Amino acid sequence: MNSPTTSALTTTVWKNWGHIDVPAPPVLVTPRLILRLPGDADASAIVRYYDRNRVHLAPWEPARADAFYTEAFWRRQIAHLHGEFSHDRSCRFFLFDRAAESRGEERTVVGNAGLSNVVRGVAQFATLGYGLGAAQQGRGLMFEALEAVLACAFSDLHLHRIAANYLPRNERSGKLLRRLGFTVEGYARDYLKINGRWEDHVLTALTNPDWRDDEDTG
Repeated sequence: MNSPTTSALTTTVWKNWGHIDVPAPPVLVTPRLILRLPGDADASAIVRYYDRNRVHLAPWEPARADAFYTEAFWRRQIAHLHGEFSHDRSCRFFLFDRAAESRGEERTVVGNAGLSNVVRGVAQFATLGYGLGAAQQGRGLMFEALEAVLACAFSDLHLHRIAANYLPRNERSGKLLRRLGFTVEGYARDYLKINGRWEDHVLTALTNPDWRDDEDTG
């Protein structure tokens, strides 16, 4: 798995959940993307992304209230995401078009990928979620992004196990996870409420073969 370029960050908090140090959010740079936690200035770009992909994303995500598509909602949500990161609960990235940013053009969000439900102690795992805009499908961008996220998860964030679950009819997602090395572990009925209805999910996971118990996990 290729290692992305990352920003400098303090990793102590990820290995010792009682430590007061709070790391800087990682920034991942791949050939075509910049992955980072969004800031307040990104709220309008996030709204544009979700607005132009309403129909495309609807079958795969929870039903969204109208407020979801407003900058006011996303300014609050961005603060929440940073709070979750600082408390070692999640690390959620938005995918920005690297070429557009290098040209100084309007910020363009093309997708999102993140780790949530972080559990430390003897577990050391998290859940992976992701989404990509309709115009970016079929270009290998999500594979590129998730390679970077997983490298960060297993090195900087010192996680041992990543779970990722997908709808049985989402063959593209299943193929992507298999390509990344995820293994099917089960099938859960009525697992999540997606677009207003309870949906079955295929359960998969990937473990870090190089994980080392650097800290006393109690």
